Order: sequence, then C-alpha cells, then structure tokens
Amino acid sequence: MEESKTAIVKLRYEIACDIISISLIALSPCPLRASGLFPQLALGGERPPSRPRHAPKEATWDSDRKAEDSREARPALRGGGADHGSRTEGPGVSISEERQSLAENSATTVVYNPYAALSIEQQRQKLPVFKLRNHILYLIENYQTVVIVGETGCGKSTQIPQYLAEAGWTAEGRVVGVTQPRRVAAVTVAGRVADERGAVLGHEVGYCIRFDDCTDPLATRIKFLTDGMLVREMMVDPLLTKYSAIMLDEAHERTLYTDIAIGLLKKIQKKRGDLRLIVASATLDAEKFRDFFNQNETSDPTRDTCVILTVEGRTFPVDIFYLQSPVPDYIKATVETVMKIHQTEGDGDILAFLTGQEEVETVVSLLIEQARALGRTGMKRHLRILPMYAGLPSFEQMKVFERVSRSVRKVIVATNVAETSITISGVVYVIDCGFMKLRAYNPRTAIECLVVVPVSQASANQRAGRGGRSRSGKCYRLYTEEAFDKLPQSTVPEMQRSNLAPVILQLKALGIDNVLRFHFMSPPPAQSMVQALELLYALGGLDKDCRLTEPLGMRIAEFPLNPMFAKMLLESGLDKDCRLTEPLGMRIAEFPLNPMFAKMLLESGNFGCSQEILSIAAMMQIQNIFVVPPNQKSQAIRVHRKFAVEEGDHLTMLNVYEAFIKHNKNSQWCQEHFLNYKGLVRAATVREQLKNLLVKFQVPKKSSEGDPDPVLRCIVSGFFANAARFHSTGAYRTIRDDHELHIHPASVLYAEKPPRWVIYNEVIQTSKYYMRDVTAIESAWLLELAPHFYQQGTHLSLKAKRAKVQDQ
Repeated sequence: MEESKTAIVKLRYEIACDIISISLIALSPCPLRASGLFPQLALGGERPPSRPRHAPKEATWDSDRKAEDSREARPALRGGGADHGSRTEGPGVSISEERQSLAENSATTVVYNPYAALSIEQQRQKLPVFKLRNHILYLIENYQTVVIVGETGCGKSTQIPQYLAEAGWTAEGRVVGVTQPRRVAAVTVAGRVADERGAVLGHEVGYCIRFDDCTDPLATRIKFLTDGMLVREMMVDPLLTKYSAIMLDEAHERTLYTDIAIGLLKKIQKKRGDLRLIVASATLDAEKFRDFFNQNETSDPTRDTCVILTVEGRTFPVDIFYLQSPVPDYIKATVETVMKIHQTEGDGDILAFLTGQEEVETVVSLLIEQARALGRTGMKRHLRILPMYAGLPSFEQMKVFERVSRSVRKVIVATNVAETSITISGVVYVIDCGFMKLRAYNPRTAIECLVVVPVSQASANQRAGRGGRSRSGKCYRLYTEEAFDKLPQSTVPEMQRSNLAPVILQLKALGIDNVLRFHFMSPPPAQSMVQALELLYALGGLDKDCRLTEPLGMRIAEFPLNPMFAKMLLESGLDKDCRLTEPLGMRIAEFPLNPMFAKMLLESGNFGCSQEILSIAAMMQIQNIFVVPPNQKSQAIRVHRKFAVEEGDHLTMLNVYEAFIKHNKNSQWCQEHFLNYKGLVRAATVREQLKNLLVKFQVPKKSSEGDPDPVLRCIVSGFFANAARFHSTGAYRTIRDDHELHIHPASVLYAEKPPRWVIYNEVIQTSKYYMRDVTAIESAWLLELAPHFYQQGTHLSLKAKRAKVQDQ
C-alpha cells in the first residue's frame, strides 16, 4: 500500500462537505526491529500491573492499564472437543477444509452458547439480563423510552421481546417489533426466539426483511425486521398502530435507516403516548439517545420520559498493549504478533482484526506458511487458522465456534463483523490493526466509496473487549497510545457520510416535505441534502417545488432498489407508442431501493426489456456472485470468462443469471462454474419480488429478444448521473465534476480496450478510485435520455469550463 510507505503523521479525512469533517489519525511508519515486534518483553510471564507503565526501552510494546482500572480515564472495556472437518497441511498447522466455492452474502450474527446442555428455561435464566427482568418491565411501563446498554451476549436481543410478550404487551392482537441493522441478524435472532418459545418460525415469532416476509398477519406477535423495513411499514401505517412496543437493537451502529427510524419514532411518540420504545446499544452512548428522546422540557427530572438502564455482562479485565513506535505495514505486524503470542503466551485463542476480505485472506495464507515452518522445528502445539468476514459461507463462519483439542490454538482473522455481531468463546488475545473500512459519500465529487480509515475509540474498545469474555485477556494494538488518544470518540453515523437520495425519497413518501427541518439525531451535511434533491429531480421523482411526483415518484420509492434501477425497470415493459407520461416521483418512492435502481426499473417499460432489466436489477443486489478459491484462481477466472460480454458487467451478470435458470438452478453446475449458488438463488427470489411490483404498476412483460441496445439505453436512463469518459491520461473522468476514476480489476472491461464512454454502479477507493459494475455506452444516449442533466459540450473537463468562465 503506497500510503503506508510514506511518513504520515496526521491524516485529515474530509467526509461530506465543510459542515462535517472527521479528523482521523494515521500511523506514521517506523521500521520494525529485525528481531521482531517485542523481542525483550516476556509476554508469557507475570501479568502486567494494573497501573499504566511503559516497557523497558529495548521493548517495542507498552502495556496499558487493565480495563477495570481505567474507567476514570476512558470507558471500560466490556464484552458480551474434537477438531471436526479439518485437515493438516504440513507440520504445525491445522486448517479448515478447502472452502467450497459457494458464499453467502451477509454476516451471521451469532453468539456462542456455553449453556447449550441445559434446558431452554435454564439457559434463559443464566443470561445477565434475567436478573433485571422485573425492573426492565417496570421502566417500560413507566417511561416512553428506555435506553438499555448491554454488551453482546447479555441476552437483551432475545429476552426483552419475550419479557414484553409474557407481560401482556402482545395481548389483543398487538405486536412487539424488534429492528436489526442487518438482515441475517433479524433472521437468526427470530429463529432463536422461536426455538425458545417452542414456536414455528413465521407464526407467533416471525421476521420481515427485504424480499422476504416470514410473518403471519393474524398470528405474529413478536416481529423481527430490519430498520429499513420498519420505515417502509410507516408508508402504509404512519403511526404503527399495530405495535405496542418497538425495540431498536444495535442502535449504536447508527445506520442510515436506524437514524431515519429514530427521527420518525420520536414524531410518532408525540401522537401515541402508549407506544413504548426500547433503544438497545452495546456502547456507552446512552446519554445521546436519552437527550434525543426525552420530551421533558422542564428542569424537573421526575417528568423525564426517557431513562437509561445498564445490563452488566460476564466480562473479565483486559490488558492493553500499545506499540512504542508506529509500524509501516500492519498486515506484516499482525502475522508477527500472532506468531510471537503463539510461541510465548499461555493457553487461549487469538482474534485479529483487519479491514476486509482481501486482507483477511492474505494474513490467513501468511500464517499458514509461518505455522508450517514453525511445525518443522518440532513445536507440539498446532494452529487452526480461520477467516471470518461477511461474505464467508455460514458453514465456514460457524467453524470459529467449534471446539478444538488442547494441543490446538485457534487463530480467527476477522473484519469488524467480529466487533459486536458475534461472541467467540475461548478468545484471550486480541490484535487490533487500528483500521476499518467505511462507506463514505463526498458531495463535492458525487462519489460514494469504501475507504480504509482509522477506527474510533469506541470501536477499538469493542475489539479489546472480545478478549475478556471467558477469562482475563490481552489486547495488542498495532499503533501507539498517542495515536489512540487522537482517534475520534465514535464512528461518524452513516447519515453524515452517505448519499441521501434514498433518505429524502422515503421521507417525502411519508409526507415529510420539508426534509431540511426533519429532526435528525445527527443532522446530515446541507450540501449532501441539496445534491440528493438535485438527483431526485433529475430522475423525475421530484418536481420543481421538490414535491414527490404522482404517481411514478411514489412508485420508485416503493421499489426495494436504488432509485435509478427502479425507474429503469418501470419503463422497461412499454413500447415507444405507449410511453409512460406520468411523473415518476410517487412510484420511485414505493421501491425499497436506491432511487437510481428504482428509476431504471420504472423506465424499462419504455424500452421493451423489462425481463432483462428485472434480472440485472436482481443480480446487482447480490455481492460475490463470482467465487475465486485461492488455490483455483486461474481455473475460476478462465471459467468466468465464458459469461463475459464486451458491453460490460451488467450484461455479463445477465448472462450468468440466464445460464443459471437454463440449468434449472443446479448447485452442482454453480460449483463447477465457480458461482455463488445461494447468491443466485437469492437473486431469483429478489427478481420475483420486483416482478410483483412491476405487475402492480402495470408494466408489461417484455423482452429485447437478445438485442443489447434497449437494455443498455434503459440502464443509462437510471444511471445517467454516473457517467464517465476516457481521458488522454489513461484514466476516466466523471462528466459531472471531472473526477478521476479507474475501472476495477474485477470488471470484464478491465483488460479490454477502454471504451470511450461508460456508466457505473458505484465507486470504491483503495489506492485509487475504482468504478464497479461498469458498462460501455454511447455519448448520444446521455443527451437523448437525460437532456435535463447534460447538454452538448459537457464532455469538456469541468476545470476547463470554469477557466473559460473566469476568462470571460
């Protein structure tokens, strides 16, 4: 990584516009000692004292205070058999069986259960939250909002909804709703609660996520759903009249739709004094939630409508070790730290945090090599090295919870999915690289991308807490204590670093016309709001008065897609002679998608290609369709080329989907072609849901009969704002603001002759800004399909146009 080779003392990372910026600290590099990270510090000896101290000068690590002794200075660090299915490759390393080439697309939220041998009722009573059952019910009865702080594994997600049901909050047909920021969390927690209640999932206990509603309107009393689906329910029932209580779980993650739900629920509470809200958080930001929801406008605390309750968990002290000097390469430092711990420390598994799948796989490979070499020296204890990231198949994720023999130490190499979503028993040692991946939107460039940034102090403390679940632990931070002290207190909420077009669309559909005055918990940048309004106007979802157009604007909002896709799909089924003339806004708003996806779907009627656009839109909702096993990389790439077409990634995805259907959705065929079977099955389910919406909007079922032009033109109708042209410098430049972009190496267009004009779905940032899901287009299509957005001559660079204006 080029950035790691240069001395960076401080990185000021600007997110959004001038109104909101985040100062993030990057670690300035310093060469590691040839003898290792901590050659003189005997890690296997006595535990460091509880007070802060520095290691001897010749050591590289500093030991920080124990968690329970540091509460005055900073928040306490608190956390929530046989080796089956593995084989040994070379002496000293035990690794999981070769990962199958089928990957799921979401992280599984799961907590290790040390009481699995007990009865369900005994297990429930063992959870820390059980001791506070009656007190929790008392607070919910007497306060409109209860903020509950409890770490992962304390039982708040599964038990509190049941306590409410047992106390009568689901009587007379009422429902207790529980929101989760992740789809898989909603499904897995609902399944666990159904098991505990001896119920069939989908009856008394159910879940509702995008494209999958497993509830019974007449029978479901405890309903788990994503926060986005709760917002969509408000479009039909603005006051959520069927709910007696709503629990916002994992509220500290502050996702886009969590913040929308928070603002809307505050408005609902003013009209429904009987609605109870439980805000559950794993971090110490409870005061912020309390201040937001407390409707007491007097100085009398007895009139407060919001209260905080802390649930203590089963945690142990964690010693923190910092580097004395920053490291230039945290991947190399992670490997060295793992091996040093393995050779010098006592029993206990190791959990290492990195930023993404690629880094995880790299470290896993390096550790396997190191462990083999160590095994040849005769070391008796082996390593079982396991990856953990969101795209990993669920059966692979579950391997981190398997018990191993005493002669084996587990090393889990994970992304931040292991911060709060899972609790792994046996982890004693934590290694924190100090960085994470964050999705950020820059309104100046109109680009939303994934960037690697330093973690917040809250995230660092969450990571450290993973080591104190079963016994006293240690956390090795691959940065200095000074760098930690300069980190932001918490991660910036998505609302302040995201493309706000979907947010504004939903608020407009809910009847909130003045979105600038909406009560956001963390107000977004004004420039982001203005740019989102401009995009929605260009898509036809808003009129000149910034009101949702009828009926197409509402329909786009109804689609579970990016608004550009939704519009494209809605216009795909009609012939030129029966072009939709109604405004788009209301239809766009009905789609649970990004407005660009919604617009593309709606537009597919105008181009006679709704069948193809349905398939493309569904495939774009699935990640990791192509699977590339590390030991079969060349073979997988060769097979994948069979699906590639010269027009680009969208039609390539269409080829994959049509081949999958042609082969009767066969899992063996997917495995032979290195394709994600479960992902393709989900794409088929998503397609069916989108088709139902098009039927609702009377968009005819049409096919382009193999002609790519109507499909490509329809894609442009939704994604015209994401257009770029090839520049003489060898890079692409966006037409709107002249920002430099490159085609992602995973694109089928990467190794081909660069097309002059392209559109793209999204941008990610690593060493450069890369376009993903790229398709070649004709420049004339932009003028034809978006004359309100482009005019002749906009292919000139923005800088050149400004220069001409200045000259005048």
